[in-house]
Amino acid sequence: MTENAAVGAAPSKPVIILVEPQLGDNIGMVARAMANFGLSDLRLVTPRDGWPNERARATASKADHVIDAVTVFDSLPAAIADLNFVLATTARQRDGHKEVLGPVEACQRIGAMGEGGSQSGILFGRERWGLNNEEIGQADAIVTFPVDPAFASLNIAQAVLLMAYELSRGRSADTNFSAPDRAPAQKQVLNAMFDWLEPALDQRGYFRTEQKKPKMMENLRAVLTRPGFSADEIAVLRGVFTALDRFRPRGAKTESESQ
Repeated sequence: MTENAAVGAAPSKPVIILVEPQLGDNIGMVARAMANFGLSDLRLVTPRDGWPNERARATASKADHVIDAVTVFDSLPAAIADLNFVLATTARQRDGHKEVLGPVEACQRIGAMGEGGSQSGILFGRERWGLNNEEIGQADAIVTFPVDPAFASLNIAQAVLLMAYELSRGRSADTNFSAPDRAPAQKQVLNAMFDWLEPALDQRGYFRTEQKKPKMMENLRAVLTRPGFSADEIAVLRGVFTALDRFRPRGAKTESESQ
């Protein structure tokens, strides 16, 4: 996927990512829901029962083109590495700095980004307890459904169906969002920055205690992913961080000079 859309190219459609799905039947029903509304890119992160799965094919109700094209990943970062914008679905209130969208607004955002050539993805969690905070931290925003708080549980296929339906409505309607001038960076570019930044901060005592490190890193990731930086902007940030890393006060002697 290139940073800019080709002239006249069809808007890119979002990919659906299931994180550690447990039942082949649910994967098949997700594939069926996707096919109902013209989606075909389904990615699985460490499915419990492995892949391929005959139960998934049986319940897909002839959505074989989706099942046949499934790709399996051993980690969430690998599954979203080529994406520019990622939404995480959740029915629970979460701590952090993530923007929270309803399904209509979320699908309008995805549609506008697709018009601009960006590739988006939607994360769905495990059947029993959804996504954890670390996984949500790798997304750009949260999408939640306006269900009754007293009974907020949806199965995966229902949640995918709702999002796919809203996406299909948006394809034939104008939105209040325009395509961004600059596409957000792919997740692999952003993750590379965090892979460099975390040990650099750790060596300089930023995390204070080992117990606080996961939460502090989660907050830092949330803050730095929220704006949707482009690849060029991330390069600027890395340049700033590198300059600070090498900084020493004017007139200060290096270790070799002081010996």
